[in-house]
Amino acid sequence: MKRLMRDARLEIRIGGTGGQGLILCAKMLADALAATGKRVAQSQTYEPTSRGGYCNSDLVISTGEVDFPLATAVDYLVLLDQLAVKPSWPLLKPSALVIADTRLCPELPKGDYRAHHLPLSRTAIELGSERVANIVALGALAALSGVCERKALEQAVRAETPKSFLDLNLDALAAGYRLGEQASAIVAVTQ
Repeated sequence: MKRLMRDARLEIRIGGTGGQGLILCAKMLADALAATGKRVAQSQTYEPTSRGGYCNSDLVISTGEVDFPLATAVDYLVLLDQLAVKPSWPLLKPSALVIADTRLCPELPKGDYRAHHLPLSRTAIELGSERVANIVALGALAALSGVCERKALEQAVRAETPKSFLDLNLDALAAGYRLGEQASAIVAVTQ
Protein backbone atom coordinates (compact mmCIF):
# COMPACT_ATOMS: atom_id res chain seq x y z
CA MET A 1 0.00 0.00 0.00
CA LYS A 2 1.48 3.31 -1.05
CA ARG A 3 0.82 6.21 1.29
CA LEU A 4 1.29 9.87 0.51
CA MET A 5 4.20 11.39 2.37
CA ARG A 6 4.70 15.10 2.92
CA ASP A 7 4.21 16.86 -0.44
CA ALA A 8 4.40 13.52 -2.29
CA ARG A 9 2.91 13.22 -5.76
CA LEU A 10 0.83 10.22 -6.77
CA GLU A 11 -0.70 9.65 -10.21
CA ILE A 12 -3.64 7.48 -11.24
CA ARG A 13 -4.94 6.79 -14.74
CA ILE A 14 -8.26 5.13 -15.47
CA GLY A 15 -8.33 4.17 -19.15
CA GLY A 16 -10.79 2.57 -21.50
CA THR A 17 -13.31 3.71 -24.07
CA GLY A 18 -15.92 6.42 -24.22
CA GLY A 19 -19.18 5.50 -22.51
CA GLN A 20 -17.60 3.43 -19.72
CA GLY A 21 -17.99 6.15 -17.10
CA LEU A 22 -14.25 6.69 -16.60
CA ILE A 23 -14.51 10.42 -16.06
CA LEU A 24 -17.34 9.98 -13.55
CA CYS A 25 -15.48 7.43 -11.45
CA ALA A 26 -12.32 9.60 -11.49
CA LYS A 27 -14.43 12.54 -10.31
CA MET A 28 -15.84 10.39 -7.50
CA LEU A 29 -12.32 9.40 -6.45
CA ALA A 30 -11.12 13.01 -6.67
CA ASP A 31 -14.03 14.17 -4.50
CA ALA A 32 -13.32 11.45 -1.93
CA LEU A 33 -9.63 12.33 -1.80
CA ALA A 34 -10.36 16.05 -1.48
CA ALA A 35 -12.76 15.29 1.39
CA THR A 36 -9.87 13.63 3.25
CA GLY A 37 -7.58 16.65 2.84
CA LYS A 38 -5.64 15.69 -0.28
CA ARG A 39 -5.04 18.12 -3.13
CA VAL A 40 -6.22 16.67 -6.42
CA ALA A 41 -6.08 17.68 -10.07
CA GLN A 42 -8.28 15.69 -12.44
CA SER A 43 -8.04 15.74 -16.24
CA GLN A 44 -9.38 13.66 -19.07
CA THR A 45 -8.69 12.83 -22.70
CA TYR A 46 -11.20 11.43 -25.13
CA GLU A 47 -11.65 11.01 -28.84
CA PRO A 48 -14.47 12.88 -30.58
CA THR A 49 -16.62 9.74 -30.85
CA SER A 50 -19.17 9.61 -28.05
CA ARG A 51 -18.85 5.86 -27.50
CA GLY A 52 -16.13 3.39 -28.33
CA GLY A 53 -13.16 5.73 -28.83
CA TYR A 54 -10.18 5.92 -26.49
CA CYS A 55 -10.82 7.73 -23.21
CA ASN A 56 -8.91 8.19 -19.99
CA SER A 57 -9.16 10.19 -16.82
CA ASP A 58 -6.09 11.06 -14.77
CA LEU A 59 -5.70 12.15 -11.17
CA VAL A 60 -2.65 13.84 -9.71
CA ILE A 61 -2.76 13.70 -5.92
CA SER A 62 -0.61 15.49 -3.37
CA THR A 63 -0.61 16.47 0.26
CA GLY A 64 0.80 19.85 -0.81
CA GLU A 65 0.26 21.97 -3.91
CA VAL A 66 -0.13 20.05 -7.17
CA ASP A 67 2.82 21.45 -9.10
CA PHE A 68 1.74 20.15 -12.55
CA PRO A 69 -1.85 18.99 -13.09
CA LEU A 70 -1.26 16.35 -15.79
CA ALA A 71 -0.07 12.78 -15.34
CA THR A 72 3.55 12.20 -16.34
CA ALA A 73 4.50 9.06 -14.35
CA VAL A 74 1.56 6.83 -13.41
CA ASP A 75 1.64 4.92 -10.11
CA TYR A 76 -1.75 3.20 -10.55
CA LEU A 77 -3.27 2.25 -13.90
CA VAL A 78 -6.79 0.86 -14.27
CA LEU A 79 -7.58 -0.54 -17.74
CA LEU A 80 -11.19 -1.22 -18.70
CA ASP A 81 -10.44 -1.83 -22.39
CA GLN A 82 -7.49 -3.03 -24.47
CA LEU A 83 -7.64 0.23 -26.44
CA ALA A 84 -6.23 2.10 -23.42
CA VAL A 85 -3.03 0.05 -23.11
CA LYS A 86 -0.95 1.62 -25.91
CA PRO A 87 -1.45 5.31 -24.98
CA SER A 88 -1.10 4.61 -21.23
CA TRP A 89 1.93 2.33 -21.18
CA PRO A 90 4.63 4.98 -21.82
CA LEU A 91 3.57 6.80 -18.63
CA LEU A 92 3.77 3.75 -16.37
CA LYS A 93 6.32 3.95 -13.54
CA PRO A 94 8.44 0.89 -12.78
CA SER A 95 6.68 -1.29 -10.16
CA ALA A 96 3.36 0.50 -10.77
CA LEU A 97 0.12 -1.27 -9.94
CA VAL A 98 -1.93 -2.23 -13.02
CA ILE A 99 -5.53 -3.43 -12.70
CA ALA A 100 -6.95 -4.77 -15.96
CA ASP A 101 -10.35 -6.20 -16.85
CA THR A 102 -10.01 -9.90 -17.70
CA ARG A 103 -12.64 -9.77 -20.45
CA LEU A 104 -11.99 -6.44 -22.19
CA CYS A 105 -8.25 -6.10 -21.56
CA PRO A 106 -6.86 -9.64 -21.56
CA GLU A 107 -3.32 -8.85 -22.75
CA LEU A 108 -0.69 -6.62 -21.18
CA PRO A 109 2.84 -5.92 -22.42
CA LYS A 110 5.74 -7.40 -20.51
CA GLY A 111 7.36 -5.07 -18.04
CA ASP A 112 8.22 -4.10 -14.50
CA TYR A 113 4.82 -3.67 -12.87
CA ARG A 114 2.42 -5.46 -10.52
CA ALA A 115 -0.58 -6.71 -12.49
CA HIS A 116 -3.99 -7.85 -11.33
CA HIS A 117 -6.36 -9.14 -14.00
CA LEU A 118 -9.79 -8.91 -12.39
CA PRO A 119 -13.29 -9.71 -13.71
CA LEU A 120 -14.46 -6.10 -13.49
CA SER A 121 -16.99 -6.09 -16.35
CA ARG A 122 -18.13 -9.65 -15.65
CA THR A 123 -18.81 -8.70 -12.02
CA ALA A 124 -20.78 -5.68 -13.19
CA ILE A 125 -22.83 -7.87 -15.55
CA GLU A 126 -23.54 -10.28 -12.67
CA LEU A 127 -24.77 -7.30 -10.61
CA GLY A 128 -27.22 -6.46 -13.39
CA SER A 129 -25.51 -3.81 -15.54
CA GLU A 130 -22.18 -3.69 -17.34
CA ARG A 131 -22.39 0.09 -16.93
CA VAL A 132 -21.16 -0.19 -13.33
CA ALA A 133 -17.82 -1.79 -14.29
CA ASN A 134 -16.27 1.62 -13.61
CA ILE A 135 -17.51 1.54 -10.02
CA VAL A 136 -16.35 -2.07 -9.57
CA ALA A 137 -12.93 -0.93 -10.81
CA LEU A 138 -12.98 2.00 -8.38
CA GLY A 139 -13.57 -0.34 -5.44
CA ALA A 140 -10.82 -2.72 -6.60
CA LEU A 141 -8.37 0.18 -7.01
CA ALA A 142 -9.14 1.51 -3.53
CA ALA A 143 -8.78 -1.94 -1.95
CA LEU A 144 -5.50 -2.79 -3.71
CA SER A 145 -3.85 0.62 -3.42
CA GLY A 146 -5.13 1.99 -0.13
CA VAL A 147 -5.14 5.40 -1.81
CA CYS A 148 -8.53 6.41 -0.41
CA GLU A 149 -10.57 5.71 2.69
CA ARG A 150 -13.56 3.49 1.95
CA LYS A 151 -16.02 5.67 3.86
CA ALA A 152 -15.00 8.79 1.91
CA LEU A 153 -15.32 6.89 -1.38
CA GLU A 154 -18.78 5.61 -0.45
CA GLN A 155 -19.85 9.17 0.38
CA ALA A 156 -18.56 10.42 -2.99
CA VAL A 157 -20.45 7.65 -4.81
CA ARG A 158 -23.61 8.57 -2.91
CA ALA A 159 -23.19 12.25 -3.81
CA GLU A 160 -22.67 11.62 -7.55
CA THR A 161 -25.21 8.85 -8.14
CA PRO A 162 -28.86 9.39 -9.05
CA LYS A 163 -31.15 7.83 -6.44
CA SER A 164 -32.48 5.21 -8.88
CA PHE A 165 -28.93 3.80 -9.36
CA LEU A 166 -27.59 4.26 -5.84
CA ASP A 167 -28.06 0.70 -4.58
CA LEU A 168 -26.51 -0.72 -7.77
CA ASN A 169 -23.49 1.60 -7.53
CA LEU A 170 -22.95 0.84 -3.83
CA ASP A 171 -23.19 -2.90 -4.60
CA ALA A 172 -20.67 -2.42 -7.42
CA LEU A 173 -18.28 -0.54 -5.14
CA ALA A 174 -18.54 -3.28 -2.49
CA ALA A 175 -17.98 -5.98 -5.14
CA GLY A 176 -14.88 -4.14 -6.35
CA TYR A 177 -13.54 -3.97 -2.81
CA ARG A 178 -14.07 -7.74 -2.48
CA LEU A 179 -12.20 -8.37 -5.76
CA GLY A 180 -9.33 -6.19 -4.61
CA GLU A 181 -9.17 -7.76 -1.17
CA GLN A 182 -9.23 -11.28 -2.68
CA ALA A 183 -6.44 -10.36 -5.13
CA SER A 184 -4.41 -8.85 -2.30
CA ALA A 185 -4.88 -11.98 -0.17
CA ILE A 186 -3.74 -14.21 -3.03
CA VAL A 187 -0.57 -12.14 -3.48
CA ALA A 188 0.13 -12.29 0.26
CA VAL A 189 -0.20 -16.09 0.26
CA THR A 190 2.11 -16.55 -2.73
CA GLN A 191 4.88 -14.37 -1.29
